[in-house]
Amino acid sequence: MGMQMGSGKKGPVSDINVTPLVDVMLVLLVIFMVTAPMLFSGIDLKLPKTQKINNLAMRPELVILSVTPTEQYYLGKDLVVSKDLVPSILKQFKAHRTDVIYLRADYSLKYEKVAKLIATLKKAGVSNIALVTETEK
Repeated sequence: MGMQMGSGKKGPVSDINVTPLVDVMLVLLVIFMVTAPMLFSGIDLKLPKTQKINNLAMRPELVILSVTPTEQYYLGKDLVVSKDLVPSILKQFKAHRTDVIYLRADYSLKYEKVAKLIATLKKAGVSNIALVTETEK
């Protein structure tokens, strides 16, 4: 409906049509909602499966340690040599102002290797270790 002028003639419409703007914003919202969980895909690991306890969104600001089946260590997405692992983790703690490390170890990795890694971390003063798993279906 346009703006009415005094003699009943239709004049120019001075209102902004917001329908295309709303359409574009909704499309962008859907795109961000779909891509947000995939922002931190991290290292491709086959994680152990457990029952759902907590939802954890893997965000880049979390200190995430991933261990591959060949015992390669990734802090976030960066490959870290085993001798530099503890100093790198402590550096990340200071940078992100946290003391929690999220440990993602591949399912095929031996339990002994994971236990030794946790012992090494605890010996270095890292006591808040969260094990990341996948949810059973």
